[in-house]
Amino acid sequence: MQGHGYGGTPALRYRYRVAGCVLLVAHLLAVVWLALRPLTVPWVSASHLEPLATIRADLALGPWEATRAIGAGVLPLAPLGVLLPWARGRVAASSLGSLTRTVFTGAMVSLALQVVQSGVVGQVLDVDALLLNVTGVAALHLAVVPAVRARLRRRGEGPRPEPIRREETPQGVTPTIPRVGIAP
Repeated sequence: MQGHGYGGTPALRYRYRVAGCVLLVAHLLAVVWLALRPLTVPWVSASHLEPLATIRADLALGPWEATRAIGAGVLPLAPLGVLLPWARGRVAASSLGSLTRTVFTGAMVSLALQVVQSGVVGQVLDVDALLLNVTGVAALHLAVVPAVRARLRRRGEGPRPEPIRREETPQGVTPTIPRVGIAP
């Protein structure tokens, strides 16, 4: 029986890709729903446009509060680091190209979310949230995707059938065309 590469038949690969797309859409809907809920707060601070200012303020609160606050910034979009390549469905993709595409897409999703979120009551635009979201996407992509792709490639490289080689038999001397003389 002929091998079909990683993951079995083309129909099975298609199902994996559809599952990745469904999970990606479900995750994005959950993140958008959670991010765009209005907050009831007595006051709202101004937008935080200075890079790393919010992270420094979180670190000043102590280790537990800083871990909670920074983790809340890193974790929401981190699954995109795995779901985006999974939805694309390519095993033999370039590692650097895949990382670049995934981080860029994660940054654009985070930026769009931050811009839309700034119009919701109680939510403000925060550049550090964008940085933390992109860091989460990149970290999870680097931790999971290259190892999984390498494993899938190894699994798909079973014993390949040898191509049929034709033995070349000598067919004799190449025929020559007799020359015709020049007319007088």
